Amino acid sequence: MTVRARTFICIVDLAGACVLLWGALHWSSHQPLRFLAYVAVALLVSRLKVRLPGITGTMSVNFIFILLGMVELSLPETLVLGCSAVVVQCFFPDRPKPVQVIFNLCASAWAIAAAYQVYYISTSHGQVKNPSLQLLAAASMYFLANTVPVATVIALTEHKSLRSIFTDYYFWSFPHYLLGAGVAGLIGFFNRFVEWQSSLLVLPAIFLIYRSYRLYLSKLENEKRHVEEMANLHLRTIEALALAIEAKDHTTHDHLQRVRVYATEVAKKLKVSEAETEALQAAALLHDIGKLAVPEHIISKPGRLSPEEFEKMKIHPVVGAEILERVRFPYPVVPIVRAHHEKWDGSGYPLGLKGEEIPIGARILSAVDFLDALASDRQYRRAIPLQEVMNRLNQESGKSFDPKVVAVLQKHYTAMESLVKRQAGQIEWSKLSTDLKVERGLQPAAGFASEEKSHSHEATFLASIAAARQEAQALFELSQDLGASLSLGETLSVFSVKLKRLVPYDSIAIYIRRDDQLIPEHVSGDNFRLFASLRIPLGEGVSGWVANNRKPMVNGNPAVEPGYTTEGGKYSTLRSALSVPLEGLDGVVGVLSLYQLEKDAFTADHVRILLAVSSKMALSIENALKYQQAESSATTDYLTGLPNARSLFLQLDRELARCKRTKLSLTLMVCDMDGFKQINDRFGHLEGNRVLKLFAQRLKESCREYDYVARMGGDEFVVVAPGLTGDASRAKTHVLREMARTAGKEVCREDILSLSIGQAVYPDDGMDAEQLLAEADRRMYMEKQQQPSRKNRRGQPRTVCRLTVTFQPEGSTVPILGNLSNISLSGCYIETAALLQTGQRVHVFYSTDDDTLENVGTVARSNPGSGVGIEFAQSEDRAKVMRIMAHVESATKFYDRELGYIARMVTY
Repeated sequence: MTVRARTFICIVDLAGACVLLWGALHWSSHQPLRFLAYVAVALLVSRLKVRLPGITGTMSVNFIFILLGMVELSLPETLVLGCSAVVVQCFFPDRPKPVQVIFNLCASAWAIAAAYQVYYISTSHGQVKNPSLQLLAAASMYFLANTVPVATVIALTEHKSLRSIFTDYYFWSFPHYLLGAGVAGLIGFFNRFVEWQSSLLVLPAIFLIYRSYRLYLSKLENEKRHVEEMANLHLRTIEALALAIEAKDHTTHDHLQRVRVYATEVAKKLKVSEAETEALQAAALLHDIGKLAVPEHIISKPGRLSPEEFEKMKIHPVVGAEILERVRFPYPVVPIVRAHHEKWDGSGYPLGLKGEEIPIGARILSAVDFLDALASDRQYRRAIPLQEVMNRLNQESGKSFDPKVVAVLQKHYTAMESLVKRQAGQIEWSKLSTDLKVERGLQPAAGFASEEKSHSHEATFLASIAAARQEAQALFELSQDLGASLSLGETLSVFSVKLKRLVPYDSIAIYIRRDDQLIPEHVSGDNFRLFASLRIPLGEGVSGWVANNRKPMVNGNPAVEPGYTTEGGKYSTLRSALSVPLEGLDGVVGVLSLYQLEKDAFTADHVRILLAVSSKMALSIENALKYQQAESSATTDYLTGLPNARSLFLQLDRELARCKRTKLSLTLMVCDMDGFKQINDRFGHLEGNRVLKLFAQRLKESCREYDYVARMGGDEFVVVAPGLTGDASRAKTHVLREMARTAGKEVCREDILSLSIGQAVYPDDGMDAEQLLAEADRRMYMEKQQQPSRKNRRGQPRTVCRLTVTFQPEGSTVPILGNLSNISLSGCYIETAALLQTGQRVHVFYSTDDDTLENVGTVARSNPGSGVGIEFAQSEDRAKVMRIMAHVESATKFYDRELGYIARMVTY
């Protein structure tokens, strides 16, 4: 609460307290029974109150009995009657703060005293001899004294205008006060002829007044709610349409917000009408919605538009207006959107309006849009400093823009920019006019994309033939060089040198597509370090746009490449770019981009030359990349991603040579998994592969950055650890054994895997790679032989087989087919695509001829899409299982002789 509000409340409280004190000191009551009856009725009707719409206040009809008290009772009695009713009105049904109760009580006491004095002063001085006029004067005073203090406090606390609060929320009740005065006068008139008890018959009239209050205020509240809902509906419509613009053109989000703030502030300075201002705010967000009908590659093109592209772009004001016509805004948004590209001199589009024929909102929007377009980063150039933008805007005053609008922007643009920074934190649709031919508009503001200028050089036909022959020869040599090497770096280096003879450039960058990014593979020339550091997402910048749209671009702006800024300042030293996509057999493999210091330096001939060699170059890059991949595969294990045995020997020789020079030791560890064959036999090769990959990953992570980890083959791994001490080596072996045991347990859910490790140290155990590997391998096998318990972890004989069986889950009546791949006395493994839960009981049938060849088990392991491992019940007859195994083995041998199943399985 403000200081002014508190001060006013204190004054009112003091005045009311004085009145109440006077009433207490001068108490008198001639008819106590009548007084008490009036108080009781006043307390009753004080609960008939209504809440005022739009503010925090209520009104009651107890003022009728206060006016009646002025006629029938003394001032102290009237004070008690009125203040009692006010207290009840405050506490039912709400629980207000004490300060609110005191204020209402004192304000009512002061109002009662003022009205009482007006009534009796006019009577005592003989100024008014008509009792009805006396009562009307007293009612008017009571209305003012009762409502003005309350309205003042509301205005001070809610920061609203006192006049607007009084006229909007209180003044309408004045006739009801006059009506109440009439009712009070009528009661007083009848009391002169009959007893005062007849005044109680006025209660129905009071209730009627209360109901009229309620109905009127309910109507006001409903109308207010309807207006708010309509306003919110239009706001949500505007926001939804603005989101549609953002979905089409991601660069316009900040642009829309900035234009809205600028346009609103200019409209205020020019004292534009409220309806036009509302329309301008909506148009600032929606003026580019017509771009939804423009192809996206034109909107996001990071270069100048061609004449054909500009023709397509010019339809967006018309399409935007057609879209917004269906919204039916309550203010003129559509004319602003349709005319926001019109110019003051009549050279704009689409209608060619001039001067004040253009709506004021469109004049403001066009100037503000121009300012923001230059001051923001765009696809075809970087942002321009705001001061320079204002100079350009001033130059266009009277030509493109309204001089009044320009003058306001020139004077207040600094304050507007600060304001922008502070604020940053079912209708059937007809076909849109996307094929409309707009006759107005000569060219875009940035000019058309440059075309090759015709020169009237005099040259003989012999010179033309010679130039064409030289170009053909150069292209032939260039094509030959592209297929001469499988080295990507060498190919690109030779290409860049020879290309410069045909297409001059100051910088060249050849980007290779890696996933959704362009990575520079070869750069040379000016700012080569800068280009080498770029990582360009597809669709962004010149090169990203070319790769995404598979179209060349000539004389684009190099500065819009993501991440490109010069060291000397904000502006790029390179002024033009020529980019062509490199399309191979598998799509776009990269982009060739050339840059020059001069503006518009590249011509259509340059584009033709690059397009002539781009396909050949793309194929060469594809071949080189495949060669790199093959070369990498020759030294890398395909399953684990670790270096293979060949790479190990090369690296071990290099490490030994380095250790000889630096006189350092080197520890070689050879690791072999114990129990891995049982994993393949029991759980399948896919699970074995999972174990290998998991162990390889953790082995790599546990080693130092300069340690070398390789897979020798099968389940053998080698670690080369330069400078590893004896104590660290022994600790390392414990870690590796635990990693192997954990990997096996995570995949197979059994403690089935262990690790045998042999170590050899240079120079103590050998001087070259072969000696060290032999010694480490020998020690590894010695450790393996010392642990005979690891030789066979199964405990039951197993039969490898290939037999079609049927099985039926418990509770199901539908049999399922599967391939039995192995079986033992304790369980079997069935390959099937059926999904079974672990612990589910299953009935397995091994023969269609012999119903006794069946047993019951429980799903011990389920591999979705691969198969299930079934553990036989402990109650199964061992002789029965042996008979089943004999049948399976006999059937498998028969099919093996006929079809060779097992032989192929073993070979695989």
